[in-house]
Amino acid sequence: MTHYVGILDGAKNVWGVRIPDLPGCFGGGSSPEAAISDIISAMREWAGAIAQKGQPIPPPRPLADIIADTETDYEPQSGESIVMLPLLHETGRPVKANISIDVGMLAAIDAAANVRGMTRSAFLVAAARAMIERAAT
Repeated sequence: MTHYVGILDGAKNVWGVRIPDLPGCFGGGSSPEAAISDIISAMREWAGAIAQKGQPIPPPRPLADIIADTETDYEPQSGESIVMLPLLHETGRPVKANISIDVGMLAAIDAAANVRGMTRSAFLVAAARAMIERAAT
């Protein structure tokens, strides 16, 4: 999984995150956690739109390069913070994966997926995405 450097800034109930390596990709929210959650979603949408145009997704630069780049306007003295953010880019190309899971847990997964009108695979992907995003906040 690829991680990008994000710059988080804000105060009280207005927070924003920008990704210097993904031009035009921004997120915001009423707390740092909400802004980070929003930017992770925005990154996924941004990467999907770029890929749909047939353009390559820019690779992430090392943290030191971001900090040294005067065009990023990183200002830690004004309260800005660095956050590392995962790019959860879905390519639309499914692959089969063989996993081992307890039969009782599989039944619970199938029941929860059914209640939500989802397939087992879609449910597992949604659950994994939620866990990965929560780990970033």
